[in-house]
Amino acid sequence: MSTTKSHPNVIVLFSDQQRWDTTGVHGNPLGLTPNFDRMARAGTDVHYSFTSQPVCGPARSEMQTGQYGTTTGCFKNGIPLPLDAKTLAHYFLEAGYTTGYIGKWHLGSDDGPTVEAERGGYEYWLASNLLEFTSDAYQTRLFDRDNNPVDLPGYRVDALTDAVIRHIDTPRDQPFYLFVSYIEPHHQNHRDDYPAPDGYAERFANRWMPTDLAALPSLGGSAQRHMAGYLGMVKRLDEALGRILDALKSLHLLDDTVVMYTCDHGNHFKTRNNEYKRSCHESSLRVPTAARGPGFDGGGRISELVSLIDIPPTLLDAAGIPVPEVMQGRSFMPLVRKQPVAWPDDLFIQISETQVGRAIRTKRWKYCITAPGLDGNKHPGSTHYVEASLFDLLADPYELNNLAGQSAFNEASRVLRERLIARMVEAGEAAPTIEPAPTTKSFNQLHISSEEAHT
Repeated sequence: MSTTKSHPNVIVLFSDQQRWDTTGVHGNPLGLTPNFDRMARAGTDVHYSFTSQPVCGPARSEMQTGQYGTTTGCFKNGIPLPLDAKTLAHYFLEAGYTTGYIGKWHLGSDDGPTVEAERGGYEYWLASNLLEFTSDAYQTRLFDRDNNPVDLPGYRVDALTDAVIRHIDTPRDQPFYLFVSYIEPHHQNHRDDYPAPDGYAERFANRWMPTDLAALPSLGGSAQRHMAGYLGMVKRLDEALGRILDALKSLHLLDDTVVMYTCDHGNHFKTRNNEYKRSCHESSLRVPTAARGPGFDGGGRISELVSLIDIPPTLLDAAGIPVPEVMQGRSFMPLVRKQPVAWPDDLFIQISETQVGRAIRTKRWKYCITAPGLDGNKHPGSTHYVEASLFDLLADPYELNNLAGQSAFNEASRVLRERLIARMVEAGEAAPTIEPAPTTKSFNQLHISSEEAHT
């Protein structure tokens, strides 16, 4: 295997719909993720990691291109990645890497097979466009580069992991880049369930419930019914991570390989709307992210806010490949290296399908807007929005108290409104008008100063 410290192998492990608080480094008490936690502590823990679009297809388009969904046109599910879009595969290939993709794609035209032109430039291919539609927990069907169906034995996480290890163990003279997209812990669509491996849901029944979900039973939600299976799926994912790290170690590739684990979006279990994500809340947006290997080992905990759109340039930077100017994210390798860098103190989020929405998150505040009367499945954006919610994450980390319109927080809303408009323009959107929420008398005697509003 021909690798150098400047051109290491790169493996991305991408889970689906996994909350950040399923991991031990984020305080989960169940010991679900010892391998992720070990990787985060010995490597780099991207502690405040967020999706930039809380729905599968758009998040994947941003992960592949480093561009917002409104830039590529993939602002909602069901829109194929443009044929001329440059992806991570193209950049790695140009740098002399072999490239491979295994798992869920969700950027093609059909449910299962994906024509070669829609594969984003990946060479090795073992994938299904909508893996949740072509497989079940113990019935995994993918498609090879000739679009022949490939049925793999075992629980679906293990089936994909077996394929990953086989690919890693393939002799080659170049460094490799491999993107692995698991469907777990996403629900199984055709029965709206979270099918854990046999015996795993029983291990986690009535063991733990995130505070935000425990506080929102009046909104309906499915957490009581689904949490045990969901946690069982997370457990098996972490075991898969351990198997891959073991395989790299046994093949003497561990010291030459970057492994990054991250996710497309979180899961609010139908508490914030009538499905699982597509909202501005932490439960939809915040995801687990950690990396190890050359450049990342010993990086420690990153406390800055990092977006999914920052990961593509980071991967290229870590591999010694120049970051193209068309990418709208920024590499966080300077943060890993403890180098002085002017890092943004806020995050920009686009929300589609359930709404035409936008949000900005700072260390303290979450400010969300929606476009009234617009269908999020038809319109990528708007020139007019209204304030929908304001959360003080310092006082209300579980976002249970919407402060939008409360007079004591008018200054916070004003500052965040300006910051959000600036972020939208930076992302290539037109500067919109944002209608403030109707002012109501605040029962809270606090008055938020302009200085506090900038935190």
